[in-house]
Amino acid sequence: MNRNDNGLIITFNFAGIVVSYVMLALSLWLTDIPLSTKGYWGIGVLLLTISLVNFVKYKFDQRISEERISRIEEARNERLLEDYVADRAA
Repeated sequence: MNRNDNGLIITFNFAGIVVSYVMLALSLWLTDIPLSTKGYWGIGVLLLTISLVNFVKYKFDQRISEERISRIEEARNERLLEDYVADRAA
């Protein structure tokens, strides 16, 4: 996928998040429960959202770190092979 596809996907997901928060706020507004319970549910949803964002961020960072380590190891192995071939040729 190129950057344009990623931007489209991010925009679509952001729109989904906005719609879900609006629907949640509307449903909490229209229910006949105490305001404190509505606030408790709203805070729970916001904290869940924050936790999910952090989880995805840490998994993404872990994947990038593993890829970087893999590239470093590949470069080191390539250099060792080049040095070995150069020593054998000499």
